[in-house]
Amino acid sequence: MAAFQQSVWALVLWPSLLTASTMLGCRDDGSFSRSTSISQEKLLERVIHHAELIYRVSEESCTLFEEMFIPFPMHLQTNQAAYTCITKTLPIPSSRSEIQQISDKWLLHSVLMLVQSWIEPLINLQTTLDRYDNAPEMLINKTKWVSEKLISLEQGVMVLIKKMLEEGMLTTDYNDEDVFQHGAQPEMMDSVMRDYNLLSCFTKDAHKMEAFLKLLKYRQTDKYNCA
Repeated sequence: MAAFQQSVWALVLWPSLLTASTMLGCRDDGSFSRSTSISQEKLLERVIHHAELIYRVSEESCTLFEEMFIPFPMHLQTNQAAYTCITKTLPIPSSRSEIQQISDKWLLHSVLMLVQSWIEPLINLQTTLDRYDNAPEMLINKTKWVSEKLISLEQGVMVLIKKMLEEGMLTTDYNDEDVFQHGAQPEMMDSVMRDYNLLSCFTKDAHKMEAFLKLLKYRQTDKYNCA
C-alpha cells in the first residue's frame, strides 16, 4: 500500500518537481552572487520566482508528509494549532492594515527575518527525516531542495536590499534558542507531529514571503494607485 501511495504521488507531483529543478537565478546554479549587474526590476522578479517555487514545493512536502505519517483522526489536532510556530515571536506584520502601512524597507526586513529564521530548522529537519524508517525519497528530496533554495533566497533578498536601499548588507537578529530544537527524544508520535507542525508553519511563512515580495513589486510598479 505504501509503495502504491508513493507511485501515485510521483505521478501527481512529477511536473512540479521538473519545475522546481529548473529554478531561475542569476546563474545557472540559482545563485544570486552576480545579480548586482542586472536591473532592480529583473532582480525582484527572480527573487519572487524563487519565493513562489519555495512555497509551492513546501506545500507539496507538507501534504505528502500528512498523507504518509499523520493518522486521519489527528488531522483536526493539527488544525487547532496545538504546536507553536517558531517565528511567532518575530515582529512580522500580520494584519492587512499593518502590512499596508509598513515601508518597503520593512517589507524586505520582514522577508529576511523569516528566511533567516528558517534556515537552521530546515537543515535540522533533514537529519530527522533521514531517521524515519519509511520516509519516501520524494519527501526527503523536496525538503532538501527547499532548504537549499532558502539559502539562495536569503542571498537574493540581501542583494535586493543593497540595490534598492543603497545600503550595506542588512542583517537581522533572532535568538537561536527560539529555533526548533531536535535534541530531545520525545515519543515517536509527538516527534512526528512536531515535524509536521514545522513543515506546516514553514509553508505558511513561505506564503508570507511570497506575498510580501509581490506587494513590494506592486508598490514599485504603481506607487500611486495602491490602496
